[in-house]
Amino acid sequence: MKTKKKYMKYLLPILAGTVLGALVFSNVEFNISFDGNSFSNNPRFATAKNSIENYPIQSLQSFNEAFVQIAESATPSVVTIFTEKTVNQQLLSPFSFFGTPFDDFFGMPKRGLPNGRKEVQRGLGSGVIVTDDGYILTNNHVIDGADVVYIRTFDNRKIEAKVIGKDPKTDLAVIKVNAKGLKPILIGDSDKLRVGEWVIAIGSPLGENLARTVTQGIVSAKGRANVGLADYEDFIQTDAAINPGNSGGALVNINGDLVGINTAIASRTGGFEGIGFAVPSNMAKSVLISLINSGKVTRGYLGISIQDIDENLAKAMNLKMGEGVLVGTVVEGSPAARSGVRTGDVILDFNNVKVQSSVALRNAIAREVPGTIVKLRVQRDGSVRMVSLRLEAQPVKEVAASSSAEREKVTAALGFNAEELTAALAEQLNLKSGSGKVIITAIDPASRAYTAGLRSGDIILSVNRQNVTSFSQYSTIVKNIKAGNLLFLLIERGGNRIYFAFNV
Repeated sequence: MKTKKKYMKYLLPILAGTVLGALVFSNVEFNISFDGNSFSNNPRFATAKNSIENYPIQSLQSFNEAFVQIAESATPSVVTIFTEKTVNQQLLSPFSFFGTPFDDFFGMPKRGLPNGRKEVQRGLGSGVIVTDDGYILTNNHVIDGADVVYIRTFDNRKIEAKVIGKDPKTDLAVIKVNAKGLKPILIGDSDKLRVGEWVIAIGSPLGENLARTVTQGIVSAKGRANVGLADYEDFIQTDAAINPGNSGGALVNINGDLVGINTAIASRTGGFEGIGFAVPSNMAKSVLISLINSGKVTRGYLGISIQDIDENLAKAMNLKMGEGVLVGTVVEGSPAARSGVRTGDVILDFNNVKVQSSVALRNAIAREVPGTIVKLRVQRDGSVRMVSLRLEAQPVKEVAASSSAEREKVTAALGFNAEELTAALAEQLNLKSGSGKVIITAIDPASRAYTAGLRSGDIILSVNRQNVTSFSQYSTIVKNIKAGNLLFLLIERGGNRIYFAFNV
């Protein structure tokens, strides 16, 4: 008995501190006001009032009850989404590890039919009710290409849905149903979410028979990017069990607020392996408003390409790692160009917020409405200056990188071979010829140059801060470079300018 009392003496304060403010939702009120079927310029979302904010955790049973109440409150806001699409032939699409990124979430493998025969392809996903008049957030890949979309609610109603808008760049979509008695979820502030916080994932994994499955875990990481699932990535990573069919479902915090839209899993088997990704609620809310108001998402455009500053770039440019991002290309006629931003500038702050990574800055620019005036703190040649500019709308087409075939000869000292970009070579490589241009024609895959990211077809603009104006000048610069020396290059690739630094 003494041991038990001693155990509870230490356990209860820990539990109380961990779930301080956990909801018992019996007294929650939702107040929503809408104007017809569309939001006003200042949409009023669901607001929750918790009358027992400091609910005490007095026992393991009350701790358990807190989780039960959170699940009971959030689950009615999650729906199962069914889609139908008529196709001529359906190829087999087994679950994969990001083979096609969303195979894991669009239902089950399909059987192929002979050419010329029609087949109804059915898909399964999840969605989250965000207004009481029927707007639902989900993933774009859940409803993309579907001829028919319908949902099944918590109280087992089957309702046909209309697609309001899609945003493939974030893999989000909004659908709407005409129904009464829907329970919207409170959209929380994902920026306040911390690594280590408890979260609950709700969705319909593997099939309708497992609708509104609830799993619990923690926030494993924030700001995950370069996952390869969308153009704009700022994912919440969680170990709450997510499986095929959960896509588009809710990720809620300990207060029962929506903090993310479950989007993908990292899995070699197609099943749960403890790594799931969710679009943060703040990003989802911004997309939601744009899609409801205009049916599309318009993003801010600065007109630059940017890259993170690694150890070698920092050494070559006398910069500090982790401070700002490096400007590569500045698009002619863009807001950045008109404001004097140049290749080689380092952007330290964006709207008085320190820039931590190129992904974070790209997302921050895209979140702004075209026409917004933004402020940059820019470092150039050791001096710092402030730049103000007005963002434009992002062009429909973005500049893409191109590649060309590798050639034969490799310079051993540098790990790559470069030649003058003659008219004949330019024609062979489908490039524009230019007097004095030097192009990389071959690269050793085992070299440090290749590891750093250099590729055949890259045009060398400068070497160790010296502009390259001819092949003979380039040869003079590089002939004295020895093994172990730092090589600092400015490269043009597919219209973009990129810096590379590595030890040869």
